Amino acid sequence: MATKEKNQSTFLAWLFRMPLIKRWALMFCVKEENVAEHSHQVAIVAHLLAVIKNKKFNGQLNVDRAATIALYHEASETRYGDIVSPTKYANKEIAREFKKIESLAEQECLSSLPEEFQVIFSDIIVQDNVAHEYKKIVKAADILVAYIKALDELTHNNHEFDHVKIRLEKKLSEIKKEMPEVEYFLATFLSACSATVDKLAAS
Repeated sequence: MATKEKNQSTFLAWLFRMPLIKRWALMFCVKEENVAEHSHQVAIVAHLLAVIKNKKFNGQLNVDRAATIALYHEASETRYGDIVSPTKYANKEIAREFKKIESLAEQECLSSLPEEFQVIFSDIIVQDNVAHEYKKIVKAADILVAYIKALDELTHNNHEFDHVKIRLEKKLSEIKKEMPEVEYFLATFLSACSATVDKLAAS
């Protein structure tokens, strides 16, 4: 029987609680979603966006780093849960306070690692330390994944997501002006995301 070692890191234990944290907490969902699933999807899309940017639009991103940052972009939620957007962004003062809470949670997550590893994770977990070009890619991926989720719920006649679709389309319209890789992604991958398994198999 293994004995408990002194100074055990709780880093992994916190991150492994991601499947317990539900997203879209104030809304009815046909398909429930948790933070672990969301982070995995954002990592896939961020990696793909970085590949598109490099191959099609002269980008110089490390695609693996983009995916890694995306995997950890919700690490703060392991401490305080998922704060829904209508609450988080109710006004500027509330948004500032939630940002402080998220920053504190990121620092707590970082400090749960052995000290010798913290410098490696500092600019992955602590969002204020993430390089601007990677932060843009991950944010765009985050919005795209939420948009795909909204379309999927609407496909199943869940009109709770009507306003989400409209809000995210406005955001994507602005993002596309600066990020042609997002427009390419939408044109190339979006429509198939709502296809049934029969349609996918027949394609």
